Amino acid sequence: MAKLKSFTNGILRENPVLVLMIGLCPLLAVSSSAVDALGMGIAATFVLAFSNLAISCCRSIVPEDIRIPVFIIIIATFVTVTDYVMAAYFPPLHKSLGVFVPLIVVNCIILGRAEAFAYRNSVIDSLLDGIGMGLGFILVIVTIGIIREVLGNGTIFGSSRFIFHPGLIMILPPGGFITIGLLMGILNWWKGRRG
Repeated sequence: MAKLKSFTNGILRENPVLVLMIGLCPLLAVSSSAVDALGMGIAATFVLAFSNLAISCCRSIVPEDIRIPVFIIIIATFVTVTDYVMAAYFPPLHKSLGVFVPLIVVNCIILGRAEAFAYRNSVIDSLLDGIGMGLGFILVIVTIGIIREVLGNGTIFGSSRFIFHPGLIMILPPGGFITIGLLMGILNWWKGRRG
């Protein structure tokens, strides 16, 4: 049961974007299209899961004084792998995401989970937490990407033009803030109805 809680916490109860309000910079920057949002979500989830796993594995041998630099080195290693794989196999996505792939190294979600969870919990729990937090991030970033792309561009995943005239504001940064605010409002309303 504890393992399931480690996995499901990040999806809704402790969602990194809608509840903890972390990781907003890449979310706002790349969520103007669903394809970019999905690519960033998968990349961040890979880094989050495997860095949590590695940090949990080496937590007993890392001195307390240097844990943050060690976390950053571990995270940077997985980000580099992600960046190179994306550049080799998905060049258009890599070009579209640009500098935001290397910036995963300093993403608050990843560093925060390393410090708050992986450094203090077992390997399996840390891996499940990383996957759950990543899925929560994917769920939100892709939802925001779809909403912004449909309303701001009139397309979905880059195709199937809709009939209505799109509103440009939705693919600009204010559209990201508006969409996040609406989703947070819906989540809070839903929690209020349940509680």
